[in-house]
Amino acid sequence: MTATVEARGGGLPGAVASEWTKFWSVRATWWCLVAGTALMLFYGTLSAIAQRIGDQPQGAHTIALGGGFYLTQFAVIALATLFVTSEYAGGGIRSTLLWTPVRSRVVLAKAAVLAPVLFAYGVLLSCAGMALATAVMNGHGLPTSFEAGFTTASGMGGYFALLGLLCTGIGWALRSAAGTLVSVIVLLVPLPLIVASLGLPEAMPYFPGIAGVNAMVEAGQPNPITMTAAPYAPWVGLLICAAWAAGALLAGTAVLRRRDA
Repeated sequence: MTATVEARGGGLPGAVASEWTKFWSVRATWWCLVAGTALMLFYGTLSAIAQRIGDQPQGAHTIALGGGFYLTQFAVIALATLFVTSEYAGGGIRSTLLWTPVRSRVVLAKAAVLAPVLFAYGVLLSCAGMALATAVMNGHGLPTSFEAGFTTASGMGGYFALLGLLCTGIGWALRSAAGTLVSVIVLLVPLPLIVASLGLPEAMPYFPGIAGVNAMVEAGQPNPITMTAAPYAPWVGLLICAAWAAGALLAGTAVLRRRDA
């Protein structure tokens, strides 16, 4: 009599489950999430206190979009980068590719874990930052409408998720934490400014960092980083970020297929 054994797990669901376990079992994940939360709440508190003595009133959503978001995104970059490159640094990538030999499945599994976590993180963090700023301002500053708050929260969640995917794509391609961090930061901050200084300021809104902020402000409202109104609707900003993330993931998958661990 031949016994049959039913195969369980495996495939994409098994790969996602494995990546989910690895994601939450390392300290770097928790340190990055805690650091990002602390930066958002700390800046939000200071900015809200400043509303009591300043003469340039702001709303809670503007405070969350200012330095709080600008600082917090670096914690997101670090988290997403380490999710990929730490396996190369520690040699764990060999086991990962042995368990999941289909290279594209590994990339998709990590993306499937990271994107929803960062989306929820961005939404919850923006809501916490706005709530704290509102409480500290205690009637000072400008009121935040539901539409402005919703745009900020959904936009921040979407941007954080897509930024994480962008980092993982570059991480797969470069296999280096330092190289990935430098590349992403240059792409987000100095490169748009350099392009604008070369006589192409109209190209700035189409870089991922600027587009991400534009996705968090209502149409026609100024971007708190560039202080100019976005030339498109918030959802277009997310589409631009998605295009950058997709390009990075495709490039990273191509490199992973051609090079051994």
